[in-house]
Amino acid sequence: MELLVASVWAAGLAIGIAAFGCGIAQGVGLNGAMQGIARNPEASGKIQVNLLIGLAMIESLCIYALVVALILMYAHPGVGKVIETLAH
Repeated sequence: MELLVASVWAAGLAIGIAAFGCGIAQGVGLNGAMQGIARNPEASGKIQVNLLIGLAMIESLCIYALVVALILMYAHPGVGKVIETLAH
């Protein structure tokens, strides 16, 4: 049971750190794009395309962390015992 609790804590910590890091990275990327557009408005189309691709890549890292967190929580061998205990 302790291993299951540790897995849930690890999953929560992992998704929290991933969300924090992705939020910071997206803010930094958006800041750089806005500064680039402010300095050179003619290049706004190219900057926007690259910004959107970069934001999608950053967001995919957070989604990977979510998948790992879900695996830690639900693909654990002890989850069956917990479900059986809660069902009775």
